[in-house]
Amino acid sequence: MSTNEQLLGRAEVNDLEAILSITSKDVDELVHAVKDNADAVFTWNYEKGERPALNKLYEKAKGAQWNGETDLPWDTVVDIEKVVASAPRDPEADPVFIAATQPGAPLANWGEKEWGQFIIESQNWTMSQFMHGEQGALVCTAKIVETVPWIDAKYYAATQVMDEARHVEVFAKYLDTKLNGHYPLNAHLGMLLDDIIADSRWDMTYLGMQIMVEGLALAAFGFMHMLTEEPLLKQLLRYVMSDEARHVAFGVLSLKEYYGELSDAEMLERQEFAFEAAVRMRDRFLQQEVWERVGVDVRSMIKLQLEHQGDKNEDPFQQLLFSKIVPNCRKLGLLDRNDGWLRTKFGEMGVIQFEDWVDTGSDYESLSLDQLENERLAADGAAVA
Repeated sequence: MSTNEQLLGRAEVNDLEAILSITSKDVDELVHAVKDNADAVFTWNYEKGERPALNKLYEKAKGAQWNGETDLPWDTVVDIEKVVASAPRDPEADPVFIAATQPGAPLANWGEKEWGQFIIESQNWTMSQFMHGEQGALVCTAKIVETVPWIDAKYYAATQVMDEARHVEVFAKYLDTKLNGHYPLNAHLGMLLDDIIADSRWDMTYLGMQIMVEGLALAAFGFMHMLTEEPLLKQLLRYVMSDEARHVAFGVLSLKEYYGELSDAEMLERQEFAFEAAVRMRDRFLQQEVWERVGVDVRSMIKLQLEHQGDKNEDPFQQLLFSKIVPNCRKLGLLDRNDGWLRTKFGEMGVIQFEDWVDTGSDYESLSLDQLENERLAADGAAVA
């Protein structure tokens, strides 16, 4: 079994210096290249429907396409103050912010102006990382089309490539026309995306993107959709969520079959990859770039966030980030193989309590995807009316 040092490059998950040492090296570049080591796989078995659940997803996806340019009311006037006021964080209830506003702490002298600037920057940063993550999903799903050996999976993945292009498009347009532009890719998220793309095994692309990154995104979009009162953003998120629920279900349905055939050694590699991905995604939410932009000492704020990580596990937003990832890992058999290695690691992170929540495959089976898409169609009708 690999050590934290081997997996993360640091012995302790909360090592402040190691976390701060990870920075974006090509922040001013427009193009970033990653070596893709995978083989492109052809299959001469064109028997459609051999995997009925995947075929059902494919048929659903064909009828659920939408146009980001014409189906969203882009003429909506966005009140940025209203948008940021409904951002998925409550400074007065956040244990980190409570500690940071004590006498002598980094935010002790903040007034309404500083808080307003922070909320605006935090909202822009959050939406920016969603946008970058969607481009990661676009690249990874195109790779799945190349590498997966089943025709039903290739068919469905091709529809997801279109979905992801649309998601990148609408997040970019919202950031550039309704907010104040976007942030560069967070270094921790970038490291994870590079690892997913560089791995030669097709199932690792599924695990890293479909289960981990997309699972977190689905939960985060749902939380933001619940809180925001801005109508354009609310409708945009509803459209995206109707796609994302299919995407995560695609990963669960595909990997459940494949992982049942793997040895303990092979499963341990997947468990370690899932743990590494979970830590990278947690680290991205430390918001190093935001603290720097608003003029706060980054080291002091990250230190406070790490010190209160246990308290943060009681934060509804922090919890919901893992509300799909953990039960999906359980359904795939990742939690308990190898004497429960991943269960122990998720316990150390404070997120194992989500294992009995509804997994995305069960969401699909209980027709919650139909509910999402019906709500989206109802929103379309209301917009037309």
